[in-house]
Formats: sequence, structure tokens, C-alpha cells
Amino acid sequence: MAKVESSTELPVPADTVWSLVGNFNGLPEWHPAIDSSEIETEGGAKTRTLKLADGSTITERLEESDDSARSYTYSIVSGPIPVSNYTATIKVEPSDEGCTVSWSSDFQASGASEDEAVRAIRGIYEAGLENLKRLYGL
Repeated sequence: MAKVESSTELPVPADTVWSLVGNFNGLPEWHPAIDSSEIETEGGAKTRTLKLADGSTITERLEESDDSARSYTYSIVSGPIPVSNYTATIKVEPSDEGCTVSWSSDFQASGASEDEAVRAIRGIYEAGLENLKRLYGL
């Protein structure tokens, strides 16, 4: 199993950032590679289909959400990213300077080397976290 962890510090209250990041359908509002997101709920399970800037789509399932802990965990159901058994958690925690946003995952490489899969996932996380900095004026 490969692991990727990325985080960033923001001089913004955790609750403010969570109101943006914690919306499972809100990824297009803060991640530059996501054009749109559609939520579907079936039998209590919530999935989102993300349309990427290149026209491809990724379907992800919400596995767990905890607003009081400001975190949610999701898995990839299908998409072009070279991974399988992918589970990730996005978390916003208070810090002395504001908050820390962390994004971490475990997965297996599929259709690419582990190094290539790790680079792809790390690139996705870093693009989103860098854009959060821009959105909050950093």
C-alpha cells in the first residue's frame, strides 16, 4: 500500500475553512482541476461524480463524515487515476495561527508504477492546497 500525505497552514479559523472544504459536493469551489460535481444518494450511500478540466470523470463515495471533527473520508469508485483500493481523508484542524488542512490517502498503484501513482496523487493534493492558499489571500 502506498501512502500520500499533504498539508498546509492557513491563517483562517478552522470552522471558516471547513465550511468550504467540508462540503463533499463543493470540491469545484476550491480545487482548480475540478469543473463540476454531482451528488447522488442511493440507499443511504452518497457518491459524487467529478468532471475534470480535461473532460474525464471520477466517481467517489463518501465513506464517513464528521463535522464536529472537521473531517471526511472517501474512496474512489472509478476514474482515470492509476490507483485501486484508494481511501482518503480530508481534515481541518485548529492551530495557533489559524488552521491546518491535511489530505491523506492509502492506495495501491494500478496501471502505473507506485512512484507514478504517488506523484499523481501528490500533485492533486498540492494543487488543491495551493489553491486554498490563493483563495485566502496567501
